[in-house]
Amino acid sequence: MIVRISKVEIVGPRDLLRDVITCLWDLGVFQIEPELTGFVEKGDEAYIKHYLPDREMLSERSFLEDLRIKVDVFFSYLPKITFRTSYIDPFSVLDTIAKTIDGHTARCMELCEKKSALEKEKAELDRYRILLDGLVSLLGTTEETPDLDFIGLTIKEPDMVERIRQLLSEMTDRKFELLTEAAEDGSLVGLIIIEKSMTEKARQYLSDKQLPELTFPPDFKDLNFTEKSRHVKQRLSLISAEIEGISGELERFALRWAPIYSRVKEGLEERLSLLRITASAFETRMCFFIYGWMPSAELAKVRKNVAETFGGQVTVVEKEILEEQMDMVPIVLKNPPYFKPFELLVRYLPLPKYSSFDPTPFIGIFFPIFFGMILGDTGYGLILLCLSVIMTKRFRRKKELADVFKILFISSLYSIFFGILYGEFFGDLGHRLFGLEPVCIERRDAIAPMVLFSLSVGVAHVLLGLSLGFIAAIRKGSRREAFYKLLMILVSIGIIVSIASSFGMLPGLLARPTVIVIIVLTPFLLFTGGLLAPLELLKSIGNMISYVRIMAIGLTSVLLAFTANRIAGMTGDIITGLIIASLLHLLNLILGVFSPTIHSLRLHYVEFFSKFLEHGGRKFEPLKK
Repeated sequence: MIVRISKVEIVGPRDLLRDVITCLWDLGVFQIEPELTGFVEKGDEAYIKHYLPDREMLSERSFLEDLRIKVDVFFSYLPKITFRTSYIDPFSVLDTIAKTIDGHTARCMELCEKKSALEKEKAELDRYRILLDGLVSLLGTTEETPDLDFIGLTIKEPDMVERIRQLLSEMTDRKFELLTEAAEDGSLVGLIIIEKSMTEKARQYLSDKQLPELTFPPDFKDLNFTEKSRHVKQRLSLISAEIEGISGELERFALRWAPIYSRVKEGLEERLSLLRITASAFETRMCFFIYGWMPSAELAKVRKNVAETFGGQVTVVEKEILEEQMDMVPIVLKNPPYFKPFELLVRYLPLPKYSSFDPTPFIGIFFPIFFGMILGDTGYGLILLCLSVIMTKRFRRKKELADVFKILFISSLYSIFFGILYGEFFGDLGHRLFGLEPVCIERRDAIAPMVLFSLSVGVAHVLLGLSLGFIAAIRKGSRREAFYKLLMILVSIGIIVSIASSFGMLPGLLARPTVIVIIVLTPFLLFTGGLLAPLELLKSIGNMISYVRIMAIGLTSVLLAFTANRIAGMTGDIITGLIIASLLHLLNLILGVFSPTIHSLRLHYVEFFSKFLEHGGRKFEPLKK
């Protein structure tokens, strides 16, 4: 349900403004309204103006915002670790923090920059290590003699190996050796062994053909491949140890100081929020005015608290909510425990307006009924009931999942109930095993009665939606819309009665007077609803017909269950039949959960809610920590 909200004006001496806002912040039930329009009389606007902060408040705000930015920068250099919670009063250490923050940030920044440089060097050396490991592996037992030279290559594509061989053969008259091997990272490295007298020519030749030699840092110049590999690994080991040492120092620093700085940051954000909220107040030369909203049930508690805290200097007055202000009223939804899980199904819809209705109770009542009408099998219902009980306990700490299985629990109860009415227990298995008979109707053989039953449900549900739309129009003071909704109800009933009379379901004598009533009401319908009113009427009739899906989807489910039992009986083997029946029933159960859910929600979102629900409400956002 939508909680009743009061429009409130709080007035007091100007110098008590911040204390009053702090008090409201602690109570956590008041939403400030920064817009003056609609809260005061037109004549009063001349001397009521937005609150202007004094020089001291502006200075404090500037200091706090600057300090909060510095704290954010400080945390950007700290590692993301879990640290203890500090309960220190943030404002008792604020001056100390303002003096230490720059030094601590500089130290952390220095460590982070050093660590970043080392990590960059490590990544580069790691690339050299991979290539050198491949080249050293190619060298094997080959000695690096003075008359031979070794050229390393990174080969981008395996097809290039033959091209390199051809190029070197042309240049050296086949006096070379080319070895290749896949490196650790998947790339292909090559090693060319060639006479030193031809090295420079080979290097230039390869460069001209866009096959450059591997390059290494200058300090590798006088080292052979084996020495280079050893040098890289030693340096990588030293860098890893140094990075680990810096990370440990940063973590120790964070464990020591992060709890205090985190608590200070919370205090800064709270104080800055209070200062921003203060700018939403209004003032005269002597007084302040705060306008806003709160749940009506909390009004007495707030009045008492403010009176005790400020000794009667501050007054809390409830003001009348005018018709043109209805769209400004924030929305609070509150439902009893039974309906609470169903808030999950309407949570992602836009909030309803204050003059409309909370859709949660309606979906909480009708969704399980429609689900049970569609699934309507005692066996399936029992399985879902057991599953929902187990999973609700399993996920009791995860609210959304727990709500899903609570909804499934309620829906499964209705499935069992309708299963008894239909006489279904895994299709006709109940009848075969223990002679279960339908209490009311057998869906498989009574298609026409089920169609009429589904249509009757649709008529009742859509007319209820139109009736709620009529009530909502009255509540917001829209007489024309209320009359239009009433005419829609009367004309819809007239059309239904005339159709039923034509088919002999009602006395034929009702047909003529009903048609006359429809003809008389139609001009009024056009006058109140406009030229599109007939289309809206046809849409409502179509919405009622749409409820036939309850019969159609339910019939599909029961036929699949009967088919599973029939196929199992035709196998001639108990085990094979049991396996086939179990698989088909499992498939039917899965479909029997998703199909009723999807179509029941559609009947609510499209056919039902469209008749009365007005979206566009504002969320209630009270001042609170």
